[in-house]
Amino acid sequence: MTRNIELNEKMRDERREQILSHALRLFAARGLAATKISDIATSVGMSQGLLYHYFRSKEEIFTEIVRGAFEKMNAAVRMLEELPQSPREKIEMAIVQLLKSLEESEDFACTILLNAQAGISEATPAEAQAIIREESGIPYTVIARILRAGQQEGTIKPFDADALAMVFWTTIKGLALHKAVNGATFKAPDARILTAMFFTEDRLH
Repeated sequence: MTRNIELNEKMRDERREQILSHALRLFAARGLAATKISDIATSVGMSQGLLYHYFRSKEEIFTEIVRGAFEKMNAAVRMLEELPQSPREKIEMAIVQLLKSLEESEDFACTILLNAQAGISEATPAEAQAIIREESGIPYTVIARILRAGQQEGTIKPFDADALAMVFWTTIKGLALHKAVNGATFKAPDARILTAMFFTEDRLH
C-alpha cells in the first residue's frame, strides 16, 4: 500500500512538472494574457478538466513557474558563493555553466525570458509580483559580493561591483532573448568574451 502511494505521488509530481514545462514555453512565447488554460492542456496532451486536478488556473501555473525559477536560481548563486574556489573561479564557473544551460536547455532560456516579462507586465498575478519583488534582487546581490571579493584580490576589474553584476545578468538575459529569436540555430558565445568584461587578465582556456 505504501509503495502504491509513493508511486502515485511520484507520477503526480512528474505530471505537474510536465504541465509546468509546457506552460513555460507557451507563456514565454505568447505571454500570460494570450495563453489559455486550454492551450496548456492541449500542449500537454490532457483534457482541460484533468489539468484542473493539478492547478486551479493558468495564473496559479504562472506563479508556480516564477516561484520555482527563483528558488532554483537563488539556491544556485548562494551555493556558488559558499564554494571554496576563488572569486575569479566562481565567476568563471558561473559564466561557463550559464552559457552551457542556455545552449542546451530550451526551458532555461524560456525561464529567463518569462521572469523578465513577468517583472514588467501588468498581467502578472499579484502573488507572482510579490515573489519577484522579494527574490529578483538576490542573484545581483550575490554576484556583486563575489565580484567585490575578487576586486580585493585584484582579479576583477575595479568598476562599481553593482554595475558589473547588472552587466553580468543583463548579458545572460540578452543571450536568452537571442536564443528565443534564433531557436535551434543558437550557439553560445565563447565564454572568454564574457570573462574579459570582468577579469583583470583573462586566462580562461
